[in-house]
Amino acid sequence: MSVLDAPVSAAAPVAPTTGLTPVFVRLKLALLRNGLRQSTGRKAAFIASLVVSLLLAAGQVLGLVLLRGNEHAGTVVVLLTGVVALGWAVLPLFFPSGDDTLDPTRLVMLPLRPEPLIRALLVSSMIGIGPLFTLCLVVGSAIALAHGAAGVVFGVLAVPLTMLLCVALSRAVATANVRLLNSRKGRDLAVLSGLVIAVGIQFVNFGAQRLGQAGGLSTLDPAASVVRWLPGASAVASVDAASDGAYGAAVAQLLITVGALVALMWMWQRSLVKLMTAPDGSTLAAAEPTREKASGRGGLSALLPEGRTATVMQRSLRYVARDPKTKAAWVTALAVGAIVPLLNALQGTGSVYFACFAAGLLGMQMYNQFGQDTSAFWMVALTISSPRDAYVELRARALVLLLLTLPFTLLVCGVTAAMIGDWRSLPGALGLSFALLGSMLATGAVASALFPYSIPQEGAFKNVVPGQGGLAWISIFGGMLAAGLLSAPVIVPVIWMHVTDHHDALWLMVPGGLVYGALIGWAGLRIAAGRTANRLPEILAAVSKG
Repeated sequence: MSVLDAPVSAAAPVAPTTGLTPVFVRLKLALLRNGLRQSTGRKAAFIASLVVSLLLAAGQVLGLVLLRGNEHAGTVVVLLTGVVALGWAVLPLFFPSGDDTLDPTRLVMLPLRPEPLIRALLVSSMIGIGPLFTLCLVVGSAIALAHGAAGVVFGVLAVPLTMLLCVALSRAVATANVRLLNSRKGRDLAVLSGLVIAVGIQFVNFGAQRLGQAGGLSTLDPAASVVRWLPGASAVASVDAASDGAYGAAVAQLLITVGALVALMWMWQRSLVKLMTAPDGSTLAAAEPTREKASGRGGLSALLPEGRTATVMQRSLRYVARDPKTKAAWVTALAVGAIVPLLNALQGTGSVYFACFAAGLLGMQMYNQFGQDTSAFWMVALTISSPRDAYVELRARALVLLLLTLPFTLLVCGVTAAMIGDWRSLPGALGLSFALLGSMLATGAVASALFPYSIPQEGAFKNVVPGQGGLAWISIFGGMLAAGLLSAPVIVPVIWMHVTDHHDALWLMVPGGLVYGALIGWAGLRIAAGRTANRLPEILAAVSKG
């Protein structure tokens, strides 16, 4: 008799139904454990991350404990807690693959009710390095502010409320945007998080310098007085208020956190129900009754040269607009290249020559040209049969870089000079930027032919496949060093004119730098063309490893 024919009474007794929360906690732990078993490298990376996070958390807790009794302790702790809560809100948008085990779309086919599911997800979300690090910070914050019995009582309530609020905020944001984050636009957003980090570092540096000039932590008191009434920091702020005897303010701040937590749970539940019941039309093509196909050359094509040059330039511009990693590299270079000179100009300590930083960052986009094509480079390689073909290919790619870089360099140099008020140095900065850009075009083209490496498609921050890190270092940093040396014929005269107070002659550097940059760039493209044509099999093998 088969299993299907067996009587029901003979079946094994059904185990009593257990709560959903313990099941999800065990599932999270099992998935974490099995993930670490996949490879030794993954286990080592997790252990290293855990150790570093614990060391940083221990240092933060120690610093917060030592801050206890300081007159500015409340300001520092409230702002720190607010920043942590903000991080929990925005990180799911930039790292959507950071916790695949809690993706609610994986649970659509299971017969689960929203309320138990939310509780289970909330508790299981507490497991991980991030929650552990946050818990240490919140506990240290409560210790730094708690004085007296009332402060301790409010501290005991504030720690779990703050943790629940941070996790609920993160899950609600992720659930509301899960379909966006799983789409191509979401992957673009994850890659572009590098821009946010780079720009954020510059603003943090600027803020720290301004803080030091303004006279210390007392300048942060107005900001803290506002943040302490925001949900992310109000629970911790209630500890400070209770310790000072302001019990009414402490209760109000604690209730703000409770109300925000209830609202987040309600919003999370609505988003979860909609996600798991509404049809997903994100993969359906938009209905287009008619689509006119353009005939002939139009738009940008009409402005480009005929033949291979136009084709290569259009392909490179599409990479910039559509490929996530190429787009991220360009946007980051444009943003940081403008922020560095402009922020220094705002502080009154900058120089017009800081604008050369923009030309240097944008010139780096010339390096590893063939690696940007990844495995699709074989189609390009089929069209290269001579150094002439390779030269036209490289020249067209360089023209795209110049098309975007030259106007931007002129703009940054002009704005920086206007902000500083040093118009006499503007010609020298322009000439030096032109020479540096031409040198980086030359060295970038040669490095692309001699030291190509593959760029993996997966992972927002993986720009080199394993085993090719040495090639990337040689290509980029060796090329940058060579570009600096090649720019010496323009750097030396500019320095000499400043030292000898011949500022009126700096205007000669504009045509001089432009001509020199064009000549050195042309020479580099010529040299790289021969190397490219002769090393096509090696280049193809190197860039196809990803």
